[in-house]
Amino acid sequence: MTKKILIPLAQGCEELEAVTLIDLFRRAGFEVITAGLDERVVHCARGTVIIPDTSLDQVLQTTFDMVVLPGGQPGTNHLDADTRIHDIVQRHARQAKYVCAICAAPKVLANAGLLAGKRATAFPGTLETLQVKGMQLEAAAVVQDGLIVTSRGPGTAMDFALALIELLAGAAAREKVETPLQRPTRG
Repeated sequence: MTKKILIPLAQGCEELEAVTLIDLFRRAGFEVITAGLDERVVHCARGTVIIPDTSLDQVLQTTFDMVVLPGGQPGTNHLDADTRIHDIVQRHARQAKYVCAICAAPKVLANAGLLAGKRATAFPGTLETLQVKGMQLEAAAVVQDGLIVTSRGPGTAMDFALALIELLAGAAAREKVETPLQRPTRG
């Protein structure tokens, strides 16, 4: 069965993260639904324009295998201010679905109550001042704690997307997507 992923897109999101996630998930054969917070096209942090597949209101009652929040500013603040986003991530967490965020967007998960007692990472300075009981910050590119997965920023977007592909579809699926990308090996 095809895995279904929601990527909410807010005005001012980080386009490198959003497009990397969308592209690699589609290469993996996942059904990716991008949803704007409203009916408008999304103007990303650096001027790229993305036309979402739908609006958030159209998918509020849909259950996804994974919800992934791209970061960037002011996109993260727009996601965090939208109670529908908090409702979606909380509902998916209760339903034992993956809830993921990159860059500044782990702040949304923290403010939705999902990072208490969890290991997490985010863009430096994003989570350090929040009072989240038991949260353990790490500097790794990608941090998984159960069904919560977080990542650092634009430079880790590909690692993040590939790790999420592996979680949903296995190592072979990740390799099938990663090999043609011709990523350099570190040695």
